[in-house]
Amino acid sequence: MPSANEWAYFDHAAVCPLSTPAAEAIREWSNAQLMDGAINWNTWRDRIESLRHSTAQLLNARSEEIAIIRNTTEGVCLVAEGFPWQAGDNVVVPASEFPSNLYAWKNLSHRGVEVRVVDTDLDHVCLDRLSAACDERTQIIAVSWVGYRTGFRLDLAAVAQLAHSHQALLFVDVIQGLGALQLDVVETGIDALAADGHKWLLGPEGAGIFYLRAELLETFRPLGIGWNSVVQAGNFADTRMDLKPAAGRYEGGTYNMAGNAALLASIDWLLEFDAGRIQTRILEKTDDLCHRLQAIGADIASDRSPARASGIVSFNLPDRDPREVRRTCQQQGVVLNCRDGRLRASPHAYVTNSDLDRLVAALQH
Repeated sequence: MPSANEWAYFDHAAVCPLSTPAAEAIREWSNAQLMDGAINWNTWRDRIESLRHSTAQLLNARSEEIAIIRNTTEGVCLVAEGFPWQAGDNVVVPASEFPSNLYAWKNLSHRGVEVRVVDTDLDHVCLDRLSAACDERTQIIAVSWVGYRTGFRLDLAAVAQLAHSHQALLFVDVIQGLGALQLDVVETGIDALAADGHKWLLGPEGAGIFYLRAELLETFRPLGIGWNSVVQAGNFADTRMDLKPAAGRYEGGTYNMAGNAALLASIDWLLEFDAGRIQTRILEKTDDLCHRLQAIGADIASDRSPARASGIVSFNLPDRDPREVRRTCQQQGVVLNCRDGRLRASPHAYVTNSDLDRLVAALQH
Protein backbone atom coordinates (compact mmCIF):
# COMPACT_ATOMS: atom_id res chain seq x y z
CA MET A 1 0.00 0.00 0.00
CA PRO A 2 2.21 2.88 -1.24
CA SER A 3 -0.25 5.44 0.15
CA ALA A 4 1.04 4.47 3.61
CA ASN A 5 4.29 6.27 2.80
CA GLU A 6 2.40 9.55 2.71
CA TRP A 7 -0.76 9.14 4.76
CA ALA A 8 -1.99 7.54 7.94
CA TYR A 9 -5.16 6.32 6.25
CA PHE A 10 -8.23 5.72 8.41
CA ASP A 11 -11.00 6.03 5.81
CA HIS A 12 -11.49 2.59 4.26
CA ALA A 13 -15.19 2.77 5.09
CA ALA A 14 -15.44 5.51 2.44
CA VAL A 15 -12.96 5.10 -0.44
CA CYS A 16 -9.71 3.19 -0.04
CA PRO A 17 -6.31 3.86 -1.57
CA LEU A 18 -5.58 1.36 -4.34
CA SER A 19 -3.43 -1.62 -3.56
CA THR A 20 -0.31 -2.04 -5.67
CA PRO A 21 -1.70 -5.20 -7.35
CA ALA A 22 -4.84 -3.30 -8.34
CA ALA A 23 -2.91 -0.33 -9.71
CA GLU A 24 -0.59 -2.61 -11.68
CA ALA A 25 -3.58 -4.40 -13.21
CA ILE A 26 -5.04 -1.09 -14.37
CA ARG A 27 -1.70 -0.01 -15.85
CA GLU A 28 -1.37 -3.35 -17.62
CA TRP A 29 -4.85 -3.04 -19.14
CA SER A 30 -4.28 0.59 -20.10
CA ASN A 31 -1.00 -0.21 -21.87
CA ALA A 32 -2.60 -3.14 -23.66
CA GLN A 33 -5.47 -0.98 -24.89
CA LEU A 34 -3.08 1.78 -25.85
CA MET A 35 -0.82 -0.42 -27.92
CA ASP A 36 -3.07 -3.24 -29.14
CA GLY A 37 -6.70 -2.19 -28.85
CA ALA A 38 -8.94 -5.26 -28.63
CA ILE A 39 -6.36 -7.79 -29.85
CA ASN A 40 -6.11 -9.34 -26.37
CA TRP A 41 -9.78 -8.91 -25.43
CA ASN A 42 -10.19 -12.62 -24.63
CA THR A 43 -7.32 -12.45 -22.15
CA TRP A 44 -9.10 -9.72 -20.20
CA ARG A 45 -12.43 -11.53 -20.53
CA ASP A 46 -10.80 -14.55 -18.87
CA ARG A 47 -10.01 -12.36 -15.86
CA ILE A 48 -13.74 -11.87 -15.34
CA GLU A 49 -14.06 -15.60 -14.79
CA SER A 50 -11.05 -15.50 -12.48
CA LEU A 51 -12.73 -12.72 -10.50
CA ARG A 52 -15.88 -14.81 -10.27
CA HIS A 53 -13.87 -17.77 -8.98
CA SER A 54 -11.87 -15.70 -6.46
CA THR A 55 -15.02 -14.02 -5.17
CA ALA A 56 -16.63 -17.42 -4.71
CA GLN A 57 -13.56 -18.51 -2.75
CA LEU A 58 -13.76 -15.39 -0.59
CA LEU A 59 -17.43 -16.09 0.22
CA ASN A 60 -17.36 -19.90 0.23
CA ALA A 61 -19.88 -19.76 -2.60
CA ARG A 62 -20.11 -21.47 -5.97
CA SER A 63 -18.81 -19.62 -9.02
CA GLU A 64 -22.20 -19.87 -10.74
CA GLU A 65 -23.71 -17.93 -7.82
CA ILE A 66 -21.55 -14.86 -8.52
CA ALA A 67 -22.32 -12.01 -10.90
CA ILE A 68 -19.85 -9.25 -11.69
CA ILE A 69 -21.57 -5.88 -11.30
CA ARG A 70 -20.65 -2.21 -10.99
CA ASN A 71 -21.61 -1.36 -7.42
CA THR A 72 -23.65 -2.30 -4.37
CA THR A 73 -26.64 -0.27 -5.50
CA GLU A 74 -26.90 -2.34 -8.66
CA GLY A 75 -26.99 -5.49 -6.56
CA VAL A 76 -29.72 -4.11 -4.28
CA CYS A 77 -31.79 -3.26 -7.36
CA LEU A 78 -31.33 -6.71 -8.90
CA VAL A 79 -33.08 -8.15 -5.85
CA ALA A 80 -35.63 -5.38 -5.36
CA GLU A 81 -36.74 -5.22 -8.98
CA GLY A 82 -36.32 -8.91 -9.77
CA PHE A 83 -38.40 -10.44 -6.98
CA PRO A 84 -41.94 -11.55 -8.02
CA TRP A 85 -43.81 -9.17 -5.75
CA GLN A 86 -47.56 -9.21 -5.29
CA ALA A 87 -49.52 -6.17 -4.17
CA GLY A 88 -49.68 -6.24 -0.38
CA ASP A 89 -46.26 -7.83 0.09
CA ASN A 90 -43.75 -6.09 2.34
CA VAL A 91 -40.01 -5.78 2.87
CA VAL A 92 -38.45 -5.10 6.28
CA VAL A 93 -35.48 -2.72 6.47
CA PRO A 94 -33.70 -1.09 9.45
CA ALA A 95 -33.92 2.70 9.58
CA SER A 96 -30.13 2.98 9.83
CA GLU A 97 -29.45 1.60 6.36
CA PHE A 98 -27.30 3.43 3.83
CA PRO A 99 -29.73 5.25 1.50
CA SER A 100 -29.26 2.85 -1.41
CA ASN A 101 -30.66 0.02 0.72
CA LEU A 102 -33.76 2.11 1.40
CA TYR A 103 -34.48 3.84 -1.90
CA ALA A 104 -34.52 0.63 -3.95
CA TRP A 105 -37.30 -0.79 -1.77
CA LYS A 106 -39.24 2.47 -1.51
CA ASN A 107 -39.22 2.58 -5.31
CA LEU A 108 -41.51 -0.47 -5.28
CA SER A 109 -44.52 1.47 -4.01
CA HIS A 110 -46.02 1.51 -7.53
CA ARG A 111 -46.16 -2.29 -7.32
CA GLY A 112 -48.05 -2.19 -4.04
CA VAL A 113 -45.07 -3.22 -1.90
CA GLU A 114 -44.93 -1.85 1.63
CA VAL A 115 -41.55 -0.90 3.12
CA ARG A 116 -41.51 -1.49 6.86
CA VAL A 117 -38.71 0.64 8.31
CA VAL A 118 -37.65 -0.59 11.75
CA ASP A 119 -36.40 1.92 14.30
CA THR A 120 -32.78 1.52 15.39
CA ASP A 121 -30.48 3.06 17.97
CA LEU A 122 -27.78 4.49 15.69
CA ASP A 123 -26.69 1.40 13.74
CA HIS A 124 -27.83 -0.95 16.50
CA VAL A 125 -30.38 -3.29 14.94
CA CYS A 126 -32.57 -5.22 17.36
CA LEU A 127 -33.56 -8.64 16.04
CA ASP A 128 -36.73 -8.65 18.13
CA ARG A 129 -37.81 -5.44 16.41
CA LEU A 130 -37.05 -6.93 13.01
CA SER A 131 -39.08 -10.00 13.85
CA ALA A 132 -41.99 -7.95 15.19
CA ALA A 133 -42.15 -6.06 11.87
CA CYS A 134 -42.57 -9.29 9.88
CA ASP A 135 -45.83 -11.04 9.04
CA GLU A 136 -47.09 -13.58 6.51
CA ARG A 137 -46.64 -11.04 3.67
CA THR A 138 -42.98 -10.29 4.44
CA GLN A 139 -40.92 -11.49 1.48
CA ILE A 140 -37.48 -9.99 2.12
CA ILE A 141 -35.48 -8.64 5.05
CA ALA A 142 -32.74 -6.30 3.82
CA VAL A 143 -29.88 -5.32 6.13
CA SER A 144 -26.28 -4.17 6.18
CA TRP A 145 -23.75 -6.56 7.66
CA VAL A 146 -21.87 -3.60 9.18
CA GLY A 147 -23.53 -0.24 9.75
CA TYR A 148 -21.84 2.64 7.97
CA ARG A 149 -22.35 5.13 10.82
CA THR A 150 -20.84 3.41 13.86
CA GLY A 151 -19.78 0.02 12.50
CA PHE A 152 -22.36 -2.10 14.34
CA ARG A 153 -21.93 -5.68 13.08
CA LEU A 154 -24.94 -7.93 12.73
CA ASP A 155 -24.96 -11.65 13.42
CA LEU A 156 -25.91 -12.65 9.88
CA ALA A 157 -26.64 -16.27 10.77
CA ALA A 158 -29.15 -15.08 13.38
CA VAL A 159 -30.78 -12.67 10.94
CA ALA A 160 -30.96 -15.36 8.26
CA GLN A 161 -32.60 -17.74 10.72
CA LEU A 162 -35.08 -15.01 11.65
CA ALA A 163 -35.91 -14.27 8.00
CA HIS A 164 -36.35 -17.91 7.12
CA SER A 165 -38.57 -18.48 10.16
CA HIS A 166 -40.93 -15.97 8.54
CA GLN A 167 -40.54 -17.67 5.13
CA ALA A 168 -38.71 -14.56 3.93
CA LEU A 169 -35.38 -14.13 2.14
CA LEU A 170 -32.35 -12.27 3.49
CA PHE A 171 -30.50 -9.72 1.36
CA VAL A 172 -27.31 -8.20 2.82
CA ASP A 173 -25.29 -5.16 1.85
CA VAL A 174 -21.82 -6.41 2.83
CA ILE A 175 -19.68 -3.53 1.57
CA GLN A 176 -18.62 -2.36 5.04
CA GLY A 177 -17.36 -5.80 6.03
CA LEU A 178 -16.16 -7.70 2.98
CA GLY A 179 -12.38 -7.61 2.88
CA ALA A 180 -12.16 -6.78 6.57
CA LEU A 181 -14.15 -9.60 8.18
CA GLN A 182 -14.69 -13.28 7.47
CA LEU A 183 -17.87 -14.24 5.66
CA ASP A 184 -19.19 -17.69 4.75
CA VAL A 185 -22.49 -17.62 2.87
CA VAL A 186 -23.12 -21.30 3.50
CA GLU A 187 -22.69 -21.05 7.27
CA THR A 188 -24.70 -17.84 7.56
CA GLY A 189 -27.53 -18.83 5.22
CA ILE A 190 -27.57 -15.53 3.31
CA ASP A 191 -29.79 -15.62 0.22
CA ALA A 192 -28.26 -12.69 -1.68
CA LEU A 193 -25.62 -10.04 -1.12
CA ALA A 194 -23.81 -7.25 -2.90
CA ALA A 195 -20.69 -5.14 -2.49
CA ASP A 196 -18.31 -3.13 -4.57
CA GLY A 197 -14.58 -3.07 -4.22
CA HIS A 198 -13.56 0.47 -3.33
CA LYS A 199 -13.62 0.10 0.45
CA TRP A 200 -12.17 -2.86 2.36
CA LEU A 201 -11.37 -4.86 -0.78
CA LEU A 202 -8.79 -2.18 -1.73
CA GLY A 203 -9.98 -2.00 -5.32
CA PRO A 204 -11.32 0.77 -7.59
CA GLU A 205 -14.76 2.31 -7.76
CA GLY A 206 -17.15 0.92 -10.36
CA ALA A 207 -16.31 -2.78 -9.90
CA GLY A 208 -18.36 -5.00 -7.62
CA ILE A 209 -19.84 -8.41 -6.95
CA PHE A 210 -23.30 -9.92 -6.46
CA TYR A 211 -24.16 -13.28 -4.90
CA LEU A 212 -27.46 -15.10 -5.36
CA ARG A 213 -28.01 -18.53 -3.87
CA ALA A 214 -28.24 -20.94 -6.79
CA GLU A 215 -31.61 -22.35 -5.71
CA LEU A 216 -33.13 -18.87 -6.10
CA LEU A 217 -31.93 -18.12 -9.63
CA GLU A 218 -35.27 -18.87 -11.26
CA THR A 219 -37.20 -17.05 -8.53
CA PHE A 220 -35.91 -13.66 -9.65
CA ARG A 221 -36.81 -12.00 -12.93
CA PRO A 222 -33.58 -11.46 -14.87
CA LEU A 223 -32.74 -7.79 -15.33
CA GLY A 224 -30.30 -5.91 -17.57
CA ILE A 225 -30.53 -8.62 -20.23
CA GLY A 226 -28.16 -8.22 -23.17
CA TRP A 227 -25.88 -10.09 -25.52
CA ASN A 228 -23.77 -11.34 -22.62
CA SER A 229 -26.70 -12.80 -20.66
CA VAL A 230 -27.20 -15.84 -22.87
CA VAL A 231 -25.44 -19.18 -23.17
CA GLN A 232 -24.31 -18.35 -26.71
CA ALA A 233 -22.80 -14.98 -25.71
CA GLY A 234 -20.56 -13.72 -28.51
CA ASN A 235 -22.45 -15.52 -31.28
CA PHE A 236 -24.44 -12.51 -32.37
CA ALA A 237 -26.18 -14.38 -35.21
CA ASP A 238 -27.88 -16.67 -32.67
CA THR A 239 -30.59 -14.61 -30.99
CA ARG A 240 -32.30 -17.35 -29.01
CA MET A 241 -33.35 -16.24 -25.53
CA ASP A 242 -31.32 -18.96 -23.81
CA LEU A 243 -30.25 -17.39 -20.53
CA LYS A 244 -27.15 -18.55 -18.73
CA PRO A 245 -28.08 -21.00 -15.94
CA ALA A 246 -26.06 -18.93 -13.49
CA ALA A 247 -25.88 -15.47 -11.93
CA GLY A 248 -23.83 -14.40 -14.94
CA ARG A 249 -27.14 -13.84 -16.73
CA TYR A 250 -27.20 -10.43 -15.03
CA GLU A 251 -24.02 -9.34 -16.83
CA GLY A 252 -25.84 -8.05 -19.87
CA GLY A 253 -23.24 -5.95 -21.64
CA THR A 254 -19.64 -4.87 -21.76
CA TYR A 255 -17.56 -5.24 -18.62
CA ASN A 256 -15.47 -2.67 -16.82
CA MET A 257 -12.38 -4.64 -17.80
CA ALA A 258 -9.85 -2.39 -16.09
CA GLY A 259 -11.80 -2.09 -12.86
CA ASN A 260 -12.59 -5.79 -12.67
CA ALA A 261 -8.98 -6.75 -13.38
CA ALA A 262 -7.95 -4.46 -10.53
CA LEU A 263 -10.56 -5.89 -8.18
CA LEU A 264 -9.39 -9.41 -9.03
CA ALA A 265 -5.80 -8.45 -8.27
CA SER A 266 -6.73 -7.03 -4.86
CA ILE A 267 -8.96 -9.96 -3.88
CA ASP A 268 -6.29 -12.47 -4.87
CA TRP A 269 -3.76 -10.50 -2.83
CA LEU A 270 -6.07 -10.45 0.20
CA LEU A 271 -6.72 -14.18 -0.14
CA GLU A 272 -3.01 -14.78 0.33
CA PHE A 273 -3.28 -13.49 3.91
CA ASP A 274 -6.38 -15.44 5.00
CA ALA A 275 -9.55 -13.61 5.98
CA GLY A 276 -9.28 -14.72 9.59
CA ARG A 277 -5.86 -13.13 10.03
CA ILE A 278 -7.04 -9.89 8.45
CA GLN A 279 -10.11 -9.77 10.69
CA THR A 280 -8.08 -10.42 13.82
CA ARG A 281 -5.59 -7.68 13.03
CA ILE A 282 -8.29 -5.12 12.17
CA LEU A 283 -10.18 -5.82 15.38
CA GLU A 284 -6.96 -5.59 17.39
CA LYS A 285 -6.08 -2.26 15.78
CA THR A 286 -9.53 -0.80 16.31
CA ASP A 287 -9.55 -1.98 19.95
CA ASP A 288 -6.17 -0.30 20.44
CA LEU A 289 -7.50 2.82 18.75
CA CYS A 290 -10.48 2.95 21.10
CA HIS A 291 -8.21 2.73 24.15
CA ARG A 292 -6.06 5.57 22.79
CA LEU A 293 -9.10 7.69 21.99
CA GLN A 294 -10.58 7.23 25.44
CA ALA A 295 -7.23 8.26 26.94
CA ILE A 296 -7.58 11.68 25.27
CA GLY A 297 -11.19 12.10 26.37
CA ALA A 298 -13.04 10.91 23.28
CA ASP A 299 -16.56 9.51 23.51
CA ILE A 300 -16.83 6.20 21.60
CA ALA A 301 -20.21 5.65 19.90
CA SER A 302 -19.37 2.24 18.43
CA ASP A 303 -20.39 -1.00 20.12
CA ARG A 304 -17.04 -2.70 20.70
CA SER A 305 -18.33 -5.93 22.20
CA PRO A 306 -16.65 -8.88 20.46
CA ALA A 307 -19.73 -9.95 18.48
CA ARG A 308 -20.52 -6.40 17.32
CA ALA A 309 -17.13 -4.80 16.65
CA SER A 310 -15.94 -4.11 13.11
CA GLY A 311 -13.32 -2.03 11.33
CA ILE A 312 -15.25 1.19 11.99
CA VAL A 313 -14.82 3.35 15.09
CA SER A 314 -17.21 6.26 15.56
CA PHE A 315 -16.34 8.88 18.17
CA ASN A 316 -16.62 12.47 19.27
CA LEU A 317 -14.16 14.85 20.86
CA PRO A 318 -16.05 17.02 23.37
CA ASP A 319 -16.51 20.63 22.25
CA ARG A 320 -14.79 19.97 18.88
CA ASP A 321 -16.45 20.31 15.46
CA PRO A 322 -15.93 16.93 13.71
CA ARG A 323 -15.59 18.52 10.28
CA GLU A 324 -12.97 20.96 11.50
CA VAL A 325 -11.10 18.11 13.23
CA ARG A 326 -11.17 16.16 9.99
CA ARG A 327 -9.67 19.09 8.07
CA THR A 328 -6.97 19.57 10.69
CA CYS A 329 -6.08 15.88 10.61
CA GLN A 330 -5.75 15.88 6.85
CA GLN A 331 -3.35 18.79 7.07
CA GLN A 332 -1.29 16.56 9.40
CA GLY A 333 -1.28 13.69 6.91
CA VAL A 334 -4.06 11.74 8.63
CA VAL A 335 -7.22 10.75 6.73
CA LEU A 336 -10.50 10.01 8.52
CA ASN A 337 -14.13 10.97 7.94
CA CYS A 338 -17.36 12.21 9.49
CA ARG A 339 -20.73 10.50 9.53
CA ASP A 340 -23.89 11.38 11.40
CA GLY A 341 -22.22 14.24 13.30
CA ARG A 342 -19.30 12.13 14.54
CA LEU A 343 -15.77 11.36 13.49
CA ARG A 344 -15.29 7.96 11.86
CA ALA A 345 -12.00 6.08 11.69
CA SER A 346 -11.71 2.87 9.66
CA PRO A 347 -8.20 1.38 9.56
CA HIS A 348 -7.31 -1.64 7.42
CA ALA A 349 -4.95 -4.43 8.46
CA TYR A 350 -1.86 -2.69 7.06
CA VAL A 351 -2.24 0.29 9.42
CA THR A 352 0.59 0.38 11.96
CA ASN A 353 1.05 1.54 15.53
CA SER A 354 2.91 4.53 14.12
CA ASP A 355 -0.22 5.43 12.16
CA LEU A 356 -2.25 5.24 15.36
CA ASP A 357 0.26 7.55 17.02
CA ARG A 358 -0.09 10.04 14.13
CA LEU A 359 -3.88 9.95 14.39
CA VAL A 360 -3.94 10.63 18.11
CA ALA A 361 -1.38 13.40 17.76
CA ALA A 362 -3.38 15.02 14.96
CA LEU A 363 -6.57 14.84 17.02
CA GLN A 364 -4.82 16.71 19.81
CA HIS A 365 -3.44 19.39 17.47
